[in-house]
Order: sequence, then C-alpha cells, then structure tokens
Amino acid sequence: MPGLKPFTERLGDLSLFSGQFAWQVFKRPFEGRELIRQMDEIGTKSLVLVLVTGCAIGVVLSMQSRGTLARFGAEAVLPSMLALAVVKEIGPVITSLVLAGRLGAGIAAELGSMRVTEQIDALEVAALNPFRHLVVTRVLACIVMFPLLTVACNLVALGGGYLEALLSSELDYRLFVDQAFASLRLSDLIFSTAKTGVFGFIVAITGCNFGFKVRGGTREVGQAAMQAVVVSSLLVLVANVVLVRISLMLFG
Repeated sequence: MPGLKPFTERLGDLSLFSGQFAWQVFKRPFEGRELIRQMDEIGTKSLVLVLVTGCAIGVVLSMQSRGTLARFGAEAVLPSMLALAVVKEIGPVITSLVLAGRLGAGIAAELGSMRVTEQIDALEVAALNPFRHLVVTRVLACIVMFPLLTVACNLVALGGGYLEALLSSELDYRLFVDQAFASLRLSDLIFSTAKTGVFGFIVAITGCNFGFKVRGGTREVGQAAMQAVVVSSLLVLVANVVLVRISLMLFG
C-alpha cells in the first residue's frame, strides 16, 4: 500500500503540529489585534458564500422532501423534518466543507507563499514567534467563527425552506416556526453548533500545517493548498461521525 505510509506520516506530523498549537495558545503575549483581524477576514469574506449555500440547502431540501412526504400524507411534518435535518447535520457539515474549500486552501496558500518568499524566516530573525502570530491566531479565529457562520447558514436555510413552502402551499410563517422549533431540543442546537468549532480547528490546523511546512516554490504552494482541502474535508467527515456518536451517547 504505497499511499498509506505518506498519509500516516502526514497524520503524525499534523498531530505534532496540533500539540505545538496547544502548547503555544496559552503563552503570552497574546496576539489580540491579529486575532480580531483574522476573525473579520474569515467571517466577513465567507458570509456571502455561507448565506448562498444555506439558502440553496433550504430551498432544495424543501422541494425534494415535499413530494415524498405528500405520498405518505405527511406533508405537515415538513417544517420539523427540515429543521432537524438542517440544524443537526446538513447545516454544520455542508458549511464546514464549504469553508474547508475556501479557508483551507487560502490559509495553506498564504502561509506557503510566506514560507517560500522567506517572510516567516524574517520573523524568526526579528526575534518574533511566527507560529503564535500566524498559526495560533488563524486557528482560534476559525474555532470562533465556524459556529457563528453555521448559525447564519441554518437560519437562512430555514428561511429558504419556508419561502419554498410559502410559494408551494401558502404555509403561514407562525405555523412553520412553531412546528420547526417544537421538534428541536436545546441539546440539539448547542451540540450541533458547538461541534463546528471542532471542524474549524481541523480546517485551520490542517491548512496551517501544510502551508507552514512548504518547501520549494510556487508549484509546492499549489500542491499544499490542494492537499489541505482534501485532508481537512476528510477529517471533518470522520470527526462528524465520532461527534454524532458521542452526542447519541450523551443525549440519545
């Protein structure tokens, strides 16, 4: 299995890189200004993409589900089904995968370019800590912003689902809201949103790892960006399986 060894080596390297993050994250001085800048960069520039994704999810899921539910005389449960599907699984996972495509590649390309142009080496020569300034701030920003972007995606998805229901059956919005949120528990809302913080950590730490350790030129930077997207997307899907199992054990 020729491809297994490089993959396991990469996972091991990623684990060590994550350990270095855990060691550096609590050390002073804290890069507060850079953290806020990264949060703005991640949140503001990803918001439109997330909102369009959420609207598409809600409209398509409502259209696809309506016909199936109508065949069983269960069209009235559409708001509940839509809310459960979006809030518990589809919203968090799709949002994280979309952000993995944008942020994973962007972070890896940015740090990789800084590495091959020796900007990171210049920070080290200037007695600055490039890991804390470049990696820790980006990872923390993703951990904070992923849940917020997921909430925005979920709300827009439910709005898109209601819009489709309104155009198809003139469903009253108060009935839609009552049925949608009556099926959700507080634990569903909290855990499903909070787990995207884990996804944010995975996407950011993977992108930083691939970008921070680039060696070579622009070709290697492009390869690092592509690999960061692939690995982070796979890890998000695997982590989601584990987290769903944990949620079922804790909350049923």
